[in-house]
Amino acid sequence: MLTLEEVRRKYNKILKQLSDPGLISNTQTPVKRGEERSSSSWEKGDESKDSSSSFAGARTFEELSKRKNYLEKIIEKDKELTELKNKIEENKSIVSAAEDQELVSLAEAELIQLKEREKVLEKDLKGLLKKNEEPEEPASVIVEIRAGAGGDEAALFVADLFRMYSRYGQFQNWRQKVLNSHYTGVGGYKEIIFEFKDSNVFSKMKYEGGVHRVQRIPETEKSGRIHTSTASVAVLAKPKSAKTAIKSDELRIDYFRASGPGGQYVNKRETAVRITHFPSGIVVSSQTERNQLQNKESAMSILEAKILEKKEMEASEKIGGKRKAQIGWAMRAEKIRTYNFPQDRVTDHRIKKSFHNISGILAGNLDPMIEALRKAENQDLI
Repeated sequence: MLTLEEVRRKYNKILKQLSDPGLISNTQTPVKRGEERSSSSWEKGDESKDSSSSFAGARTFEELSKRKNYLEKIIEKDKELTELKNKIEENKSIVSAAEDQELVSLAEAELIQLKEREKVLEKDLKGLLKKNEEPEEPASVIVEIRAGAGGDEAALFVADLFRMYSRYGQFQNWRQKVLNSHYTGVGGYKEIIFEFKDSNVFSKMKYEGGVHRVQRIPETEKSGRIHTSTASVAVLAKPKSAKTAIKSDELRIDYFRASGPGGQYVNKRETAVRITHFPSGIVVSSQTERNQLQNKESAMSILEAKILEKKEMEASEKIGGKRKAQIGWAMRAEKIRTYNFPQDRVTDHRIKKSFHNISGILAGNLDPMIEALRKAENQDLI
């Protein structure tokens, strides 16, 4: 278990490392709001060799920043506890002096509250020191968005959610890659699967799993009637290869022609890949890239995540498992969030809180909601 002296020493060392001009110059500038990127391949992966040191510097900076933030939590908690102890001593002095009976009564009442708070802070601080470091979280997540109830309007809503997450990922400077998608004729998606990579991605995206409901008037609706549609979102942690050793004889790999937009090259050649995993019965596919190898890699990424998820579900011994708990059956009644266009609000039903400016939220401004969910989780409300 760390001591407070060790925490301060490590914290000061990290501050010096983060102030190193060489490290700062090698970090990459985050994407600003309004900038666009292609998401069909790794958004940072096609840069020149000169960018490799820049990316390495960025990752080092992010890792140091994450560690710094953790140590700051301990230091701030200790500071709060020290200030509280000083208040306790002040109130004890007032009580022992017994100069003003009314003041003594107030001090005694406050002492009770302060001592209760002291116990809580001491427990929190001990837990942080014992933990030594933040729990290791996946550096990548695979997000799967599927159209639920609502037909074409549900498919359009999937496209809206995909754009929302893509923009949010850009603001966070995450790398993104589309692994598979099924377009519809109306400009939406029946399904889209993509990967986010980089630090803190899981800690923020983990709250998005569940059924999202939209209430709005479709552009094709002449009578002005509000339609309700749903889309399901599943957020899967991408495992390290060692966690999901897949044998080649457990797989059947089929190649077929890709469908949907992509040009003659994609649609006329058998570039799309479908992989069947016999032991689990899981079938995945990918058709977004121009060649078989890239699509095979994307399909394998999806497969590994789903196999890990299946193992976790079996280990948890809960009927339906984690993913079923996240997305239910993609029906209207099992929802975590509602996007109400007529009232310009988004309501998260887990914390019973509404957020306004729906256009801003769909443009990627998710931080207020995610922060509210994080606070609720820390308070054991969700």
